[in-house]
Amino acid sequence: MTASEMQDSTGAATGGIRTLLRIEGLTLFLGMTMLYGVWGGSWWIYVVLFLVPDISFVAYLGGPRVGATVYNAMHTYMLPLILSFAGFGLALPLTLSISMIWLAHIGIDRALGFGLKYDAGFGFTHLGRIGRAAREAA
Repeated sequence: MTASEMQDSTGAATGGIRTLLRIEGLTLFLGMTMLYGVWGGSWWIYVVLFLVPDISFVAYLGGPRVGATVYNAMHTYMLPLILSFAGFGLALPLTLSISMIWLAHIGIDRALGFGLKYDAGFGFTHLGRIGRAAREAA
């Protein structure tokens, strides 16, 4: 089977690449959670902030293109890494804590198969289809 035959119509990763990306997400989640613990961060802050990036779901009320754009902005490594750099550079412990929690959130999402979204709808991700989109494709 060729690589192009293994890729679905959305361009999502499949096979071993998909598995590797999900393991990478799990590694990020575990690493950031352990680092947060070693860092001495407050666990109540961790619990309160862990799901904050998922508030971006609300953007889907504006349609799939707006929803995907906002969701992806909140679920890429860029913004939490910028926070990490600022936190280290400016010695801001809360900023560092937020970045670790945010990265842990992204990691567990990827480990569970919730990838970055395509404009086709919430269920179309770079890690494959999820939810109703996956059921309809089956």
